[in-house]
Amino acid sequence: MDQNTTRKGVFLIMALFCLQPMALGAWLALIPFVKESLELSKFDLSLALLGMPVAVLVALQFAGRLSTTFGVRRLVVATFPVQCLAGFLPLIANSQVTLFFALMAFGAAHAFMEVGLNVYAGRVEKKAATHIMNRCHGFWALGLMAGSFLATSGAGAIGPLGILAVVAVASTGVGILAARQLPKMGEEGAEHVAPRRRLSQMPRALLAIGAFMMLVTMAEGAMADWSAVYLSERQSIDVTEAGIAVTIFAGFMAFGRFLGDWLKHRFGALALARGSVVLALVGLSCLIAPLPLVFSFIGFALIGMGVASGYPLGVSAVAALGDTHEASNVAIMSTCALTGFLIGPPLIGFLADSYGMRFGFATMIPGLLVCLFLAKWLTPPESDASRT
Repeated sequence: MDQNTTRKGVFLIMALFCLQPMALGAWLALIPFVKESLELSKFDLSLALLGMPVAVLVALQFAGRLSTTFGVRRLVVATFPVQCLAGFLPLIANSQVTLFFALMAFGAAHAFMEVGLNVYAGRVEKKAATHIMNRCHGFWALGLMAGSFLATSGAGAIGPLGILAVVAVASTGVGILAARQLPKMGEEGAEHVAPRRRLSQMPRALLAIGAFMMLVTMAEGAMADWSAVYLSERQSIDVTEAGIAVTIFAGFMAFGRFLGDWLKHRFGALALARGSVVLALVGLSCLIAPLPLVFSFIGFALIGMGVASGYPLGVSAVAALGDTHEASNVAIMSTCALTGFLIGPPLIGFLADSYGMRFGFATMIPGLLVCLFLAKWLTPPESDASRT
């Protein structure tokens, strides 16, 4: 494959990583508005938020196989408009139950796009023989930040539903155009579908990486779902303005991911992973301790930096396990990652209702401490890779 084609693939996949989460970022910033509109308690909201990760966990069981039979490029083109339409549903929900099912539809579309984009990025990384995964996910965080910022600043002018429409439709239109231009990377088609594996046939590294991802995304999901609610409770501001917490978190997550490829090359995956986890622990401490409000913003920033490299390191690690089960490995890792999102919201919501948001956030600390040990698997041994 010539260098120009590879460069085109790198440029387009980074653009798609930025465009895909913009509607999600807008929704996250508007969570406090929906909570207030539907008059939900924190625990009721946490149960409704389960709709998205539940749907993602189910959809991921099919996404890996579908991406190989249908083709990752065609999968992204087909699911972009579906995600756009599903993104409107949470804002027109009129109860906790309808919000749950609205988020299920949004989550299912998100799952198929997530696997498609990550599989393609893994192929580009191998073809280009360079580290791009952190930058790809940096653009994802940048898109999340842009969506939340636009929702926070524009909701007062044209309303929550109006600003979501602007963000979702614009990002989807450009995204479809970009996805249609993706060059072919690797083999696609039904003839390349690998046979299913039993649990005993899976590499040990895959299971350890999955556990690492689950624990990191518990912290990431906690910030995505609850940071705006936390800020709205600590500071007397309009609920649509509390989304600035998501913007800060996502902005520093983007910054950390843009630095991630250089840091991984300079210090290695293990040092990057452990250093990131330590930053997340310090950031959580800023939110949990009885400190002035300014430390909350510092906490959002440090946690954003701390969780930034977790997912891209995981994708690169499972992609290095071999080509035979490439899409399946990414889907399994994504399932583990979304399990963290599944556990986090109700856990924090339940504890926050009884003991406050600070105590809820504190439950993330033990898992992050375990991540310091699991980080060693992010550079899979050759013996594990050979068993794929």
